[in-house]
Amino acid sequence: MVLKKFALPILLLSMIGTLSPAQAESWTVDAANSTLGFEVPQGSSPLKGTFTTWDASIEFDVSAPENAVIVATINPASASTGNPQFDTTLPAADWFDAAGFPVAEFKAEGASLVEGNSYRAEGTLTIKGSSHPVTLDFTLDIDGDTAKANGTAKLNRLDYQLGAGVGTDTVGDIVTVMLDLTATR
Repeated sequence: MVLKKFALPILLLSMIGTLSPAQAESWTVDAANSTLGFEVPQGSSPLKGTFTTWDASIEFDVSAPENAVIVATINPASASTGNPQFDTTLPAADWFDAAGFPVAEFKAEGASLVEGNSYRAEGTLTIKGSSHPVTLDFTLDIDGDTAKANGTAKLNRLDYQLGAGVGTDTVGDIVTVMLDLTATR
């Protein structure tokens, strides 16, 4: 009789202990069909460029975006604008200091559905050893095992001491980072 009294609660506790949150799906970036770019006001026109060496680790499930984990690692020395003067200046100590800080990283744990196929991930961007919160707004379209994401994030370059000696009349403070990503599961 005593055993029956405790059997149901013990069974329920053991079942609860085996439950775990939904695991997000792993996505592999298709580097050949993805770009990570940036744009900053420079004089009378924007300076546009891309990072040619970067990767991302993505765990994301549309049914549980709050469990997402997004980590992007970027080689700042790979910044390319197509202008040789800028391309040799950006990796230097005054800008990315790529020799001293060869990796920049964005990391977000969790995302939220904004509406439709639009999401927001609040993350941390680390450049030159300095970390600051950054919001990544993106759309996500999934067709079978292929996902296509397009997103933007804005940051203040002076928060990271990027070109700190260059006036805002020459290079604007706000940099827009643009993501055009294709990934497969």
